[in-house]
Amino acid sequence: MPSLLSLRARRAVAAFAAPSPFTIVALLAPTATALAQTTPASAAHTVVVTANRTPQPLSSVLADISVVERDEIERAGVTGLADLLARLPGIEISRNGGPGAATNVFLRGNEARHVALVIDGVRVDSQATGGALWEQIPLDQIDRIEVLRGPAAAVYGSDAVAGVVQLFTRRGSGAARPSAALTVGSYRTAQAQAGVSGAADALSYSLSAARGRSDGFDSRTAAAIGHNPDRDGWQRSSVQGRLGYEINAVHRVDASLLTSRLRSGYDGFVPGADDENHHSLRTASLGWRARWSEAAATRLQAGESRSTYETQPDFYRTETTLRNATLQHEQRIGSNLLTGTLERREDQLLNPATAFGAAFGGKRHQDAIGLGWRGDFAGHGVQAHVRRDRDSEFGGKSTGSLTWGWAFVPQWRATASAASSFRVPTLYQRFSEYGNPALVPESGRNVELGLRWAANGDEASLAVWRNKVTNLISFGPPGPCAGAFGCYVNVGRAELKGATLAGRTQLAGVALRGSLDWHDPRNLDTGKLLPRRAQRLATFGAETQLAGWTLGTEVQAAGRRYDNAANTQLLSGYTLVNVFVSKALVHGLVLEARIDNLGDKFYELARTYTTAGRSGQLTLRWTMP
Repeated sequence: MPSLLSLRARRAVAAFAAPSPFTIVALLAPTATALAQTTPASAAHTVVVTANRTPQPLSSVLADISVVERDEIERAGVTGLADLLARLPGIEISRNGGPGAATNVFLRGNEARHVALVIDGVRVDSQATGGALWEQIPLDQIDRIEVLRGPAAAVYGSDAVAGVVQLFTRRGSGAARPSAALTVGSYRTAQAQAGVSGAADALSYSLSAARGRSDGFDSRTAAAIGHNPDRDGWQRSSVQGRLGYEINAVHRVDASLLTSRLRSGYDGFVPGADDENHHSLRTASLGWRARWSEAAATRLQAGESRSTYETQPDFYRTETTLRNATLQHEQRIGSNLLTGTLERREDQLLNPATAFGAAFGGKRHQDAIGLGWRGDFAGHGVQAHVRRDRDSEFGGKSTGSLTWGWAFVPQWRATASAASSFRVPTLYQRFSEYGNPALVPESGRNVELGLRWAANGDEASLAVWRNKVTNLISFGPPGPCAGAFGCYVNVGRAELKGATLAGRTQLAGVALRGSLDWHDPRNLDTGKLLPRRAQRLATFGAETQLAGWTLGTEVQAAGRRYDNAANTQLLSGYTLVNVFVSKALVHGLVLEARIDNLGDKFYELARTYTTAGRSGQLTLRWTMP
């Protein structure tokens, strides 16, 4: 097996199969109605950009989307981005150990490589295994998260087979506001963050730095091959900066920079040996936006991301550099919004020589043109996108999406959509020693139905979907390549079906939120459930105020899963309970405390890899009033 596959868990082929959507709707309708009658406030004026890459009110978005603001990120009390995402509807994670270990994010049951990750408009990806390395993302520097569930290749191109996660770093406004936070917790965890943001005349700015460490816990069970009974800790440092300048009433320029370094321990494959992951991530962007009138705007952005992963002393290293440039114009004509997009993406991969193989490097590029239209007519909304990508290796690939929404009564909206998507093979999968030049892009076709209710800040939603993916890429037997261990091949077919019910409300002074996910992941070729994805997921949260304190609890549950494609290695289901409290000591100074996994539940996200037991942390957070 190649070192790349040995050192990181391979991204499993995803596919879900569930009961008939009509059966699910019938079963859930009474629950949805109950939620609708008791549900609370969300931001009525929230604006999102991920759905079609143009700003629009969340209330008018036809897609299934979640938004997480900075205060919610802080209250979550988690170290990694993936842990926060796992508390949102339709998302599940797997991890080979602690927060710094190899992490997969499954969106609606799809593979991690089928989720497009964007930071400040810059795409982040790996041209080795495919998909972002989620453990690299420094959550301390993230100000806002938007999660789009459902294919978006007609807007974003390759990778967005399952959806898009877009992250926004801190942005300055108003008077200068310094801030700082200090956290201590179990496993000798300590984290510190400090920053300043604000605006002066036409200039806005934000600068933040963070550093953290933890001794961690033993990440392998005693029965694991190569187990080393030690603590597998982590260390992370990150810096973020953002500048914006209003040249005049029409033109604005922005620049952003994010860097992060992570070191984390793990048990190698030699008994008693302990290895270390070395991660680095850098993203940078420069953009210009012109608001020609209330009806017309143009945006130009160029960006670069560089993701590096290395292990020591068992040496392996891979470097992915991705450059992208986007030119987009928006034009409103009455109740219609038209968009036109030109985009170029360049990928580069470098793998130095190791004991497992010779050095490898490669490049490729994609050029794309896209058109979009959104129209609103007497309670009906229609949105359509078409896009043509031309890859330097594969030639042309066309994708499209069509969504219809109907506000049939003031508080209710029904939606229906269909979309196609694709993911091109990575450079490693095509041209390394184990690569297969005959690989073709993975392709998906999705249909979806939705129902939403919102009134007085309360809301409830139901989404039902089916996504068929063909030409899935997996690691097969030797033959098509020079590798003696095996080769990458197009062999898989998957069907991802599911339903998500979500809602939030305010009841007797308590803010409530929750979601239920029904998934039945199946590989169409074998009929087996797909590895490390549960058929049932649930989240619940409650928060209230009492005598100046904020009190809250969170529940996260997952059904049983299988660790392997043959469905012979069972991972038991689990339910986790977290509690938290916070209090403003003085104006601008807040004390926060939380206990995670209150019941000290033993559970596994990957077989023979342990997770944290009962743990606590205390945070002191200050922001200049």
